[in-house]
Amino acid sequence: MQFSALQLATILNGKLEGDPEVKVNNIAKIEEAGDGMLSFIANPKYEEFLYSTQASILIVNDSLVIERPIKPTVIRVKDAYSAFALLLEQYQKMVGAGAKTGIQQPSHVPASVKMGPGAFIGAFAYLGENVVLGENVKIYPGVYLGDNVKIGDNTVLYPGVKLYDNSVVGKRVILHAGCVIGGDGFGFAPLADGTYKKVPQVGNVVIHDDVEIGANTTIDRATMGSTVIHAGVKLDNLIQIAHNVEIGSSTVIAAQSGVSGSTKIGRNCVIGGQVGIVGHIQIADGTKINAQSGLSKSITTPNTALTGSPAYDYKSSLKSQAIFRNLPDLEKRVKELEEMVKQLLAEKALLR
Repeated sequence: MQFSALQLATILNGKLEGDPEVKVNNIAKIEEAGDGMLSFIANPKYEEFLYSTQASILIVNDSLVIERPIKPTVIRVKDAYSAFALLLEQYQKMVGAGAKTGIQQPSHVPASVKMGPGAFIGAFAYLGENVVLGENVKIYPGVYLGDNVKIGDNTVLYPGVKLYDNSVVGKRVILHAGCVIGGDGFGFAPLADGTYKKVPQVGNVVIHDDVEIGANTTIDRATMGSTVIHAGVKLDNLIQIAHNVEIGSSTVIAAQSGVSGSTKIGRNCVIGGQVGIVGHIQIADGTKINAQSGLSKSITTPNTALTGSPAYDYKSSLKSQAIFRNLPDLEKRVKELEEMVKQLLAEKALLR
């Protein structure tokens, strides 16, 4: 599939510099791009490749200064990175499962399933009773959807995704391969004989619009009510979200983190990889938690930055680290001062 520079500039509402009829049929990094390829520059450290790249079309920021002639036709836009991401998104919709519709066989799709126009169900998918799929929903092979699952328009479920009964997923959501939504929460009641009795988990999971969830991430259903992932949340691979957790809009969490039951995370939080968060606490909007930290209490002040285990104020931590690095030198100075004090005391005693 080929695109001309004029077509791409029209899609991006960009300004053309060079041949409008030059065409591309592939994409590549600027340092690797060849003839017939599209690339971009968003980071200044890659500007060194501007004059050596063999790309046919290059997307750049409006502010980029080109000091001498270059090979590619240039499309100037406000934000080259966002523009390139938009093109990739459009391309993805036109190829692969993004371009497919209908139901592949073998798959299990009961008569009670409702499908919007443009929906696609890949082979070996299993859909339960009363599943509702919005417009242009793409279900890759091997997906399981339990009874009464609802999925909004333009959502994509990659291979092996599992949604338990009554899960609700919004519009433009991406669920990557192997993630499990709606499994039982970790709820067990201790008995007098030292054993545990399972507490039935009868709630569900609700995922709002524009959420992306990484491969093999798990989100447990609520004991009662809903585990809620609000709009715009981005979860990395291999994350555990426990029952009755609520994650505020536009919060991002990196890989291998775990959030214990009934914790409420605010909006626009940034949580690093391998962070552990205890249950039944509140985390204020805009909180930032450094990688490998352990959070054991509520954070009530917005825009707090934390690090360590147990986590505490990030700036205080940096000061403590600076002191810690200087401990050998401080110890030496203390010993020298002690010797000086001893000498002064000895001299004072002689003068009596």
